[in-house]
Amino acid sequence: MTLKELEKQLLALSPDEKVQAIQLLAQSLSSSWQGIEKTPGVCGGEARITKTRIPVWVLMEARHLGYTDADLLTSYPSITATDLANAWVYAEAHLDEIELAIKRNEVA
Repeated sequence: MTLKELEKQLLALSPDEKVQAIQLLAQSLSSSWQGIEKTPGVCGGEARITKTRIPVWVLMEARHLGYTDADLLTSYPSITATDLANAWVYAEAHLDEIELAIKRNEVA
């Protein structure tokens, strides 16, 4: 997709969505994702919720299986709705990485 193709969609966003888009772009430039961290030797170096051992791919797989955010917050009481929002933004921006992690762990 080109910027020209994206321009119409960006302009159609609500003000709140535009703020989220700006935050997403800023995070992607700095490769620092709010609330998400990768540490070699922890969870196989996979992206995970900061200060937890809950990989983003696990949350995405649960979502694909039909779990709601409320279900996930109940299942993982150490995370917050903000943590989930950060995970969804990260996963959307790194979809190939997350899908590969899910596939790797299906085989395991």
